[in-house]
Amino acid sequence: MSDTVLVTGAGGFIGSHLTEELVRRGRKVRALIEYNSRSSWGWLEAASDEIKSEVDVTLGDVRDPNGVRAVMDGCGAVYHLAALIAIPYSYHSPDTYVDTNVKGTLNVLQAARDQGVGRVVHTSTSEVYGTAQFVPITEEHPLQGQSPYAASKIGADQLALSFYRSFDLPVAVARPFNTFGPRQSARAVIPTIATQIADGRRAIDLGALHPTRDFTYVQDMVEAFIAVGESPETVGEVVNIGSGHEISIGDLAHLIAGVMEAEITIETDEKRLRPEKSEVDRLLAGTDKLQTLTGWAPSKKGEDGLREGLKKTARWFSKPEHLSHYDVGEYSV
Repeated sequence: MSDTVLVTGAGGFIGSHLTEELVRRGRKVRALIEYNSRSSWGWLEAASDEIKSEVDVTLGDVRDPNGVRAVMDGCGAVYHLAALIAIPYSYHSPDTYVDTNVKGTLNVLQAARDQGVGRVVHTSTSEVYGTAQFVPITEEHPLQGQSPYAASKIGADQLALSFYRSFDLPVAVARPFNTFGPRQSARAVIPTIATQIADGRRAIDLGALHPTRDFTYVQDMVEAFIAVGESPETVGEVVNIGSGHEISIGDLAHLIAGVMEAEITIETDEKRLRPEKSEVDRLLAGTDKLQTLTGWAPSKKGEDGLREGLKKTARWFSKPEHLSHYDVGEYSV
């Protein structure tokens, strides 16, 4: 089997960090980045020249089956991260989520099957569980699509598992809970808070404050992805990736403010609220299965671990050259 690894969505937040880590580990990496007229590599451009020189970059689109098949030629493994992930935009344009997340995943699976790829790691999301019916949330928790985004990911996950069951394609489904760290989109809550504070604002605009989330620092997350991709025990399995620690959005905002040595007040921005039945109120990962199958455990645990990751994240967002990438305080779907 070829030792070349394909990463789809390599220009994104987690994808760029994963690509870097694979290169650091000596893997031959091919990166699929969404086609654009500027030939931008997205966040992968933030990597060092030494890293970038080792990556074979292709601009394309997972919605194009021929392009996916071509970029996968000669690859022994695939980490499939390309997806539309913004929940608010899925209310506006659900068709695009089916096209990218469901049909795009089908294209990846078909190409992997046709080319005899030795391992496919498909990226899921904790949003497929909806509001927790029990905690910690294990992989046996019922699936509940509370947004078109979540529904599209449930469909993609089931397609991936169907290719394992129907065609013996060696698929593993990695199901991350909330990830955070440098380069994340301001549509995510931690960058939303950190960029506003870094910009000098002390009245912070947020949506709902009561939901709880389970946050994992991005370096821990990519190491978990690699553990899933390299363990023979994860084939045909769904595995949660999380920290096992939950915090409400309101408490999180004050924790970030403390890390950034700022006194804040929080103002509710109605535009940032999800429809009532679509809000996921509680997420807390059960990760025993992943630890049993791979031995992986997060290096940053509990509130102390979260605070340590937030310090690194806040430092990155506070640098003017990084903050300039963000329209601070502006909300768009």
